[in-house]
Amino acid sequence: MTRSAKELLERVQRELLPAEGDNRLVPLVASGEAPVAVLGALAAEQHRIIQSDWRTFLTLAAQAVDPTAREVFSSLAAGEGIALANLRDFAAACGLSEDDVRDYQPQPGCQAYPAYLAWLALNGNPRDALLAILANFAAWGGYCATISAGLREHYGFDEKGTAFFDFFATPVPELEEQYVVAIQEALDAGWTPKTSIGYGRLLQGYELMFWNTLADLTV
Repeated sequence: MTRSAKELLERVQRELLPAEGDNRLVPLVASGEAPVAVLGALAAEQHRIIQSDWRTFLTLAAQAVDPTAREVFSSLAAGEGIALANLRDFAAACGLSEDDVRDYQPQPGCQAYPAYLAWLALNGNPRDALLAILANFAAWGGYCATISAGLREHYGFDEKGTAFFDFFATPVPELEEQYVVAIQEALDAGWTPKTSIGYGRLLQGYELMFWNTLADLTV
């Protein structure tokens, strides 16, 4: 039975995967063309996003009726805590102090993603939110791997400076297996993914808005 859930997740990830060139910032980091000031903006924006997503995942965990979904959302929330610590090191490598990060004025286009994710926790079904979030992870992980390599090659960042991106770029097989089990539990309970795919499409669009808002700062 698990295979049907795996096929669903893989299909939705393929359907929602952005086209090459849709993300205009990641190639600039990969080639070393993104200014360090924009990398600092990336760190400051992510600081707000991680804090928001942490609370969102905890809210979804509390709402979930499927036991594995609760575990997945709880694991994602715990991961945000680790990511937040790593993000401080990335910000420091960009030359930002804690005061700089706190005083930074965020861009609306960058904060649309966490705002919509929080909207899903308030207005969506946790089952729908789960597939939408997981579908988005395929692109996010690839972006982080590319950025990490670019930071090392062109900006001289060490392992501490790239740890935030390495954390998200590194697959966790046990957690990925949980994703499939959680989706299968929802399917077995009669859930259908139609609404979730629409949520995922919007979530992916808001993530691209995040990257491209930062890319506009390089002009």
